[in-house]
Parts: sequence; structure tokens; C-alpha cells
Amino acid sequence: MSTSAFDLFLTRVFEATGIRSQNELALFLKVNRSAITQAKKKDAVPENWIFKLSRSFGLNPDWLEKGRGQQQAAGAGFLSVPKVKARLSAGGGSFQVDQEIEHYYSFHRKWLRKKGEPDRMMLMDITGNSMEPELRDGDTVLVDGSQTEILAGAVYALGIEDVIMIKRVEKHPKKLVLLSDNRHYAPIYLQGDEIAGIRVIGKVIWVCREYR
Repeated sequence: MSTSAFDLFLTRVFEATGIRSQNELALFLKVNRSAITQAKKKDAVPENWIFKLSRSFGLNPDWLEKGRGQQQAAGAGFLSVPKVKARLSAGGGSFQVDQEIEHYYSFHRKWLRKKGEPDRMMLMDITGNSMEPELRDGDTVLVDGSQTEILAGAVYALGIEDVIMIKRVEKHPKKLVLLSDNRHYAPIYLQGDEIAGIRVIGKVIWVCREYR
């Protein structure tokens, strides 16, 4: 009896990634175990599974899907992180919230994994001076969308109603405090329904600055 294309795909996944079972694969892909069963019945691998696995483990997509070519992708030591048009306000709040991707920038795969979840990361520019001197107008920050739990004093990208901003966040009893590094900006206190309305986009984990 011949081996199905899906079973060959699974063999390559187990060989190249360290994933050891279909249950572990489902957990990695963040799908139900039944989705693996259905794909096996159809003998077809969804394209987004190929994309996620190849991007996460530096694999050649053609090899992963069909067993053709080299196992490792060219430039396998690096991952591309999208930079979006949205701007984080270091001031009163930015209405420029477009999630359209402008460019991709490459980072070392191992470094990104130490910092968080690469698939949830994006680059965003800052506008305004409320976070100076730590973060300046025009800086680009790397935001990890997997890190949304508030750690006191850490810097986060936040959404409040229709605006997005960048602030240090502290938890106080029954309130959140949004802090600016620039002492000319007063803290913002949120409590009650205001806290429920805040959206934590992600934790800022890295900054890049161009000298002018």
C-alpha cells in the first residue's frame, strides 16, 4: 500500500522540526486536532500550514510540501518581520492605525525566539516626544503581540478607542497608570470601564534609531 502525500509530509515535519506527534503539530499550528484528521483524509496540506512551518523552522516550502529540493531554505538563519503603516503616538494618540504592511525586515531567528513569538511580531514607527529620552520621535520599535500581560514598568503598544499609543504601564489597585518618560506629560489614570476599553497590542522588546 502506497504512502499518502500527507503521511510523507508528516514524516518530513517530524524529521525537521522536533515535533513528535499529530497532537503536537496541532498545538504548534493552533488548530483543533480534528483539523489534522481532516487534512489527512483529504490528503492535502493547507498552504498556511506550510507557510508557518517553513517560516518558523527555516525550511524550504517545496521540500516540506513535496519533498523536492534542499531541506533548509536559503537564508534559513533569518526571519522576516513586517513593518506596518500604523504609527504609535508618543503624545496624544495616533489615528494612523493602518495595518497594511510597508516592508519586511530580517532578524536572526534564534534572537527572535528568545524574545517571544516571531509570528506575532511587527515593527512600528513612533511619532511624538512623550517617551523621550528613552524613545524618540521617528524611532522604530519591535512589538511582540504575544506578550499582552502587563508587567510593571514595561513599555507597551496600546489601543484606546480609535487611537494607538506607546506608554509604560503600571498596575495599581483597581486602576492602570500609563506613564510617559518625558516629565512634561502627566500620567494617564484608567479605572472601571476605561480599563475594559484598553487594548494591549503588545510589549515593546527592541528599538531602532536612525541618526540624522
